[in-house]
Amino acid sequence: MKQINAQITRQINRPITALIADDEPLLREHLRFNLSRLWPELHIVDEARNGHEAIEMFDIHQPDIVFLDVHMPGLNGIEAARSIARRAHIVFFTAYEQYAVQAFEQGAIDYLIKPIMEARLNDTITRLQQRMVQANEPGAGYDALLDRMANDLRQRNPPRHHLQWIKASVGNSVRLIPVEQVAFLRADDKYTLVAWDGGDALIRKSIRELSDELDPDRFAQTHRSVIVNLHYVAGVTRGMNETAELQLRGRPEVLPVSRSYLHLFRQM
Repeated sequence: MKQINAQITRQINRPITALIADDEPLLREHLRFNLSRLWPELHIVDEARNGHEAIEMFDIHQPDIVFLDVHMPGLNGIEAARSIARRAHIVFFTAYEQYAVQAFEQGAIDYLIKPIMEARLNDTITRLQQRMVQANEPGAGYDALLDRMANDLRQRNPPRHHLQWIKASVGNSVRLIPVEQVAFLRADDKYTLVAWDGGDALIRKSIRELSDELDPDRFAQTHRSVIVNLHYVAGVTRGMNETAELQLRGRPEVLPVSRSYLHLFRQM
């Protein structure tokens, strides 16, 4: 194993890094502890509590491997994996064996069933090391598998009631703004700016909270500080380093799209 790790380190010219994402602190601690024993050369750069944090921390640290829980509040592990795309080797862990286990076993993506057993984790480590030695493309061939997993997840979880109104201060009054009239929301210091058909307003709810409450068929996060109403998007201009800018219908603002969210607009 030491010889394999030395070979990987020579190939990438730096230590091997990983990120752990799970909403259960004890599981994160358990996984980190076992990884430190079974793969001491692996450097855990950070831990995330949900899919949104996983994407943010991935952009900061750019780890080689991401351990993702399938079920997390807000943005689940499947959608986080779509955002990370082929920039890292993905290992899912879940309490349910139904998620395309046969495809996993064929090596499309690896998986771990909770509670994570040491022998199974050791198999995963070996598989990851072999992929990295062979310089296989991270995540190659799993797009269809993610689609099947996402469909299965939707079937198992009943639809939630999404936010219909946003309560906001407008001047000296409080308004109930229908969400369909909101063009975009942007973090503004300790507040969030709500840009709607009637003007601008400020609320105290964070972008992360709003992302969990808004209908994902209508609203999409495009940046860690921005959520846009897709019905207001008039055009997308590609930029440098896998970024983009959004032009809005009937509004002068141009909104950023960071690399982590560019996949949402590839077909536009």
